[in-house]
Amino acid sequence: MAPRDPAEDHRAASPLELLFDLVFVVAVGFAATNLHEIEAEGHVSSAVVAYAMVFFAIWWAWLNFSWFATSFDTDDWLYRVTTFVQMAGVLVLAAGVHAAMTEGDFTVPVIGYVVMRLAMVAQWLRVAVSSPRYRRTALRYAVGIVVVQVLWVGMLALPEGSTAWAFPVLVLLEVLVPPIAEGTGETTPWHTHHIAERYALFTLIVLGEGLVASANAVIDGIAEADHLASLLVLAAAGLVIVAGLWWIYFSREQHDHIRNLPSALVFGYGHYFVFAAAGALPAGIEVAVSADAGEAQLSHATVAATVAVPVALFVLAIWALALRPSLSAGWNATVVVLAVAVLATITVPDVSLVATAVLVAGIVVVLEVAERRPGTRRAR
Repeated sequence: MAPRDPAEDHRAASPLELLFDLVFVVAVGFAATNLHEIEAEGHVSSAVVAYAMVFFAIWWAWLNFSWFATSFDTDDWLYRVTTFVQMAGVLVLAAGVHAAMTEGDFTVPVIGYVVMRLAMVAQWLRVAVSSPRYRRTALRYAVGIVVVQVLWVGMLALPEGSTAWAFPVLVLLEVLVPPIAEGTGETTPWHTHHIAERYALFTLIVLGEGLVASANAVIDGIAEADHLASLLVLAAAGLVIVAGLWWIYFSREQHDHIRNLPSALVFGYGHYFVFAAAGALPAGIEVAVSADAGEAQLSHATVAATVAVPVALFVLAIWALALRPSLSAGWNATVVVLAVAVLATITVPDVSLVATAVLVAGIVVVLEVAERRPGTRRAR
């Protein structure tokens, strides 16, 4: 398993990577569906916490595979089979999402997660055997992952209620493995254009779930003629929001933000908030549809928050990760003010979704105007 050339020309996502993304989006969809259902029942805080926990498992396995693949993707039969094992693990995890989010039972998700992570260990051991230069780094990854997986399994044996403190501790241990492995060994050869494309494609797929939510609003409107006008407004606002977030994300190049290990960690880890927000947005739109039909036991302000918070989080996260360096102080302040204004729409719940759509469109306009100045780098 020889390392890939980090300067390889025309490096693009492989068909296997795209299939991998689609399988993971199945798990994201399960998490978003359960988030919608639990929020609609009035348990918003617990729903958000459960969603954040489940989403971490999905995102972390995806992140580790993506960064490994950018450095060591051989696309031979063993690499493919090991990747398929990881896909099987995420499907097992997805099957346990409902129990984890509604009952706090993480047994099935942990089993699926451990399957994914141990398959990742097998990949790192191949690197250790075949690439002397990266042997130390690979072994540190393998040992670190195995130790943490043992602890995940051990968490299942803890008394009821222990997940509240055990989960954050194990998350911390997981996210420490890469900086320790990379920082004390030979840094793996990332292909910055390739990894930026991988993140962009996953963002694109997750945002696509929001279009499904908008389509559902239209379907419900046709089925219930009494709510047709309001549901069409929701659908249109949802479409504008998703299109605007897509525009914002792809408005600037991102590969040049990955310069060294610290910047790679910021880029990689920071996208948790981008992905989680994009995944939560469809749930918020669905909650708004349910509320319009009188099926959600929530206040108008809470319904508004299920959309406004993910949108604001998405914008602020991608601003911090990619937009900020390309904008002047004035344009940066404008983007932040508009993102915070999205949160303020919660105070006018009757028009919150439409107001959010208008503000997102406003951010797009700001970025387009700012892009016209010399030196701004547009995404390609």
